[in-house]
Amino acid sequence: MSYISKPKVSHPKSKKNNIGLKRRDYEGVVSTLCAGCGHDSITAALIQAVYELAIEPHRLAKVSGIGCSSKTPAYFVSQSHGFNSVHGRMPSVATGANAANRDLTYIGISGDGDSLSIGMGQFAHVIRRNLDMTYIIENNGVYGLTKGQYSASADIGSKKKKGPANQQKPIDPVSMGIALGSTYVARGFSGDKEQLVPLIKGAISHKGFGLLDIISPCVTFNDNPESTKSYSHVRKSQNEVVDADFVPPAEEILTKYKEGEAMPVSLHDGSKIVFRKVDKNYDPTSRAGAYSFLRESQAKQEIITGLLYIDKEADDMHESSGSSSIPLSEISYEELGPGKKELANIMNRFR
Repeated sequence: MSYISKPKVSHPKSKKNNIGLKRRDYEGVVSTLCAGCGHDSITAALIQAVYELAIEPHRLAKVSGIGCSSKTPAYFVSQSHGFNSVHGRMPSVATGANAANRDLTYIGISGDGDSLSIGMGQFAHVIRRNLDMTYIIENNGVYGLTKGQYSASADIGSKKKKGPANQQKPIDPVSMGIALGSTYVARGFSGDKEQLVPLIKGAISHKGFGLLDIISPCVTFNDNPESTKSYSHVRKSQNEVVDADFVPPAEEILTKYKEGEAMPVSLHDGSKIVFRKVDKNYDPTSRAGAYSFLRESQAKQEIITGLLYIDKEADDMHESSGSSSIPLSEISYEELGPGKKELANIMNRFR
């Protein structure tokens, strides 16, 4: 992995966000991914999203597992916290970090192999906990780091550049996310930054588990006409069920939309997402409806993008467990320690 930092030179009149930082301040080291990799486009969208949200770099924590996708945290917000964990174990690290310091903004970057194969169990349970984090799957249908074997998200009949077509049924992360109870579920395409940036901003601002599956073509092993994760296939098959836009809480813009054209949804933290409906019958607040719609779309071989489901009422991990409102990292050892007497009482309950 490269550790060569990008030069911080920027135009003196470059626009600054609400905390006085420029977009260049949110960049990381130089990418070593293949030229044209969709993952680098996702990095660009992440940089734009956190810049527009004016997140303080030292208040951001990035976590990842193993794979091409898991190199992404090195490529944005170099002045933030970061942890590159064991293959498939990123959710445990994120859960522990969040339990210790709930005041940070957590972004997890994973891949279809990291989450849907070796990390499947951890992926399921972090959704169950409704951990307050953004979980991005950079989905390309292959194990790019180990030379292009099919991953668990590869569709039947999909063909990489070399070898036979895939014959095993795929695992769809957004269908699984909805079934397991994720409170924010969306799908994007690395080649559509206009849609991707507001989806990322919405996931970060959502209180609870925000799942964002991003189809990200692998230009080295899986970007050919027979691949269902290629640029050409996604552009041909993409169906934007909603056109999402992110609305900062301090800016009242509802009057800019004509009646019947937009559906504003308020999130826990006061921020808003506004949906411009493409399909008047689609309701992203219906869990059963979203799951059914996805199954029907898969039968039609459509790739549905946009915000697919949101639940703004569910408690996150800290609310359901009744944990301290003060981050554990800020509580003294004396206060955290139960003392010998209380510890003995706790142990006696297990005798």
